[in-house]
Amino acid sequence: MTPSVLSNPLRPAILAAARSGRVKDAVTRVPVTKSIVRRFVAGETLGDAMTAVSVLLASGRAVSVDHLGEDTHDAGQARDIVVAYLELIAALGRLPVDPRAGVHPVEVSVKLSALGQALSGDGEKIALDHARTVCAAAAEHGARVTVDAEDHTRTDSTLSIVRELRGDFPWLGTVLQAYLRRTEADCRDLSGPGSRIRLCKGAYREPESVAYRSRGDVDASYRRCLGILMRGGGYPMVATHDPAMIAAVDPLVAETGRAADSFEHQMLFGIRDVEQRRLVDVGRHVRVYVPYGAQWYGYFMRRLAERPSNLRFFLRSTLTRS
Repeated sequence: MTPSVLSNPLRPAILAAARSGRVKDAVTRVPVTKSIVRRFVAGETLGDAMTAVSVLLASGRAVSVDHLGEDTHDAGQARDIVVAYLELIAALGRLPVDPRAGVHPVEVSVKLSALGQALSGDGEKIALDHARTVCAAAAEHGARVTVDAEDHTRTDSTLSIVRELRGDFPWLGTVLQAYLRRTEADCRDLSGPGSRIRLCKGAYREPESVAYRSRGDVDASYRRCLGILMRGGGYPMVATHDPAMIAAVDPLVAETGRAADSFEHQMLFGIRDVEQRRLVDVGRHVRVYVPYGAQWYGYFMRRLAERPSNLRFFLRSTLTRS
């Protein structure tokens, strides 16, 4: 869910820093950093997340909560993340919700790399088994699950696992990134009846051979993919903060006759809150992606990379409060 994937000229450098242990140590040691991170991350604990979620649900918005973590290379850590998701799902299942939030207002987002996808040997099977456990818990507590997208090297594995899981959990959602050249075909393949597809622009540093690089090309791809999903038989999840992409939904609704409960808008926690509320007020379903957890660094850096305004906010806050 990205506001503008290529609008920050410093994006390549920031995304490189997101993978740098040395830069991570430097950034996370700045005392003011964690307080600034709270603009984009609900907190580090489950309690923090539930506080933010309760406010959003009371406002008529739905949520998709992400326990932050990726690139897990330890089997024990992967199991710990599954336990954290089970605790999260149980807590979400106990919350009251505003009827305006729509059907299945509580959801979790899961990165398969956090569940062990990158483990040597049988990492893909481990991630599949762990994801199945998370989906079963969600079904028990009336929640839903969406599998997040990561960099393009994991796309085939991720979509293979999603297809396998949909045999038992046909409501399972997945994320497609419009800046990847393959995504139009993936939209056609995955947008059948009952499917749930979150369409975003993309947030990773990808080579030109697999991804569109200019903003115009990414926007054009997003529009084409959005048209495929809105004309398809599934449930499109329009994940964007871009006013032009949000406006593009209206003519597609008019063309297809889609009911208000047959699609939704999605936005990130802490970004365009006024627009989120406006959409709810005009009868649209809005879901907010709520990340939390101690492993916030990679997520935070990708948010800085998306927009110059995010980076300016961080630097200004650091200079004025450190």
